[in-house]
Amino acid sequence: MFDKVLEGMNKVQTTDNLADYLTVGEAALLLGVSSSTLRNWDRAGKLKPYRHPLNGYRLYRRNELEALLEKLRTGNEGKK
Repeated sequence: MFDKVLEGMNKVQTTDNLADYLTVGEAALLLGVSSSTLRNWDRAGKLKPYRHPLNGYRLYRRNELEALLEKLRTGNEGKK
């Protein structure tokens, strides 16, 4: 059953470096939100989690999160 759940999810490719990915806790810390908020954003489609190839845990690409932070920073500049 677990294999069926993971079948349609974004999996980390074996050629990818796991150091380029963050766990839920690490990503939440980087974004300044709770792990629960991060999971809610996943369900709402605001973030695209990947899955660890061995254990199926959620992972996030560091560069995608940093791009999101930069977009939020520049998008909020000049607003009062």
